[in-house]
Amino acid sequence: MNTQAHPEDAPVGIFDSGLGGLSILRHIRAQLPHEHLLYVADTGFAPYGDKSEEVVAARSLAIARFLVGKKAKALVVACNTATIAAVKLLRERFPDMPIVGVEPGLKPAASTSRSGRIGVMATERALAGAKFLQLRDQVSAATGATFLLQPCRGLVDQIELGDAEATTQLLRHYVTPLLDQGADTLVLGCTHYPLVRASIEDVIAQAGAQDIALVDTGDAVARQLVRLLDAGGLLRRDAAGGPARLEGYTSASATALSAAFNSLVGIDPPVHEVEFEAN
Repeated sequence: MNTQAHPEDAPVGIFDSGLGGLSILRHIRAQLPHEHLLYVADTGFAPYGDKSEEVVAARSLAIARFLVGKKAKALVVACNTATIAAVKLLRERFPDMPIVGVEPGLKPAASTSRSGRIGVMATERALAGAKFLQLRDQVSAATGATFLLQPCRGLVDQIELGDAEATTQLLRHYVTPLLDQGADTLVLGCTHYPLVRASIEDVIAQAGAQDIALVDTGDAVARQLVRLLDAGGLLRRDAAGGPARLEGYTSASATALSAAFNSLVGIDPPVHEVEFEAN
């Protein structure tokens, strides 16, 4: 935990395998406009979804150590795959630090769905994780909902590349079968997917489907961060000490991350290229 005289002025560290965490960042900036933020895009090591849980956990720990070294007062694991693989380990290694992970919004989806048939779009790794499968079984037993699991191979890559046509083709390939099976609610089970929400809605409309709910857990992640910071006396409640600052770090191209900040969030923060070393 940060031990400086005013710990509330320390930044919140946020990391993802790439650009997907920017969907979480947008919610955090909206709910916590005075907080200093550090954002890590581990694009040079992406995607996480095709790597083992052990590899993702080790990488997540290395990034967490980097952020702690930057005096982060809290961590947001803005990646479903990294949350499944590493959030327990991170909480063990940093027991006094607020740590928020993300998970597919199965519970809110079950309460939203009218038919009880819910499509879950996520990476193969996320859908195969024991934590996810346990949550699915618990929610299904409690609500009677049927979860239709759709691994979206290659979708993260295309979103990262910014290839709108290829992304739309993949979305059509993955979304249409879920609609054909009667899903009236789709869980966006990867933080990258809300970045192409408009394209998903277009695919749904072209399929002739109506009243399809999309569940994005970014708002819930931000609300949980607010609760934990407040409980720990760590909220930066105003800008008396200066305006909120945001810095970006990437294991790939600083130019690419700068462009993503500009196009997806509408801001132009300083961005640095870094390497993460596992200890």
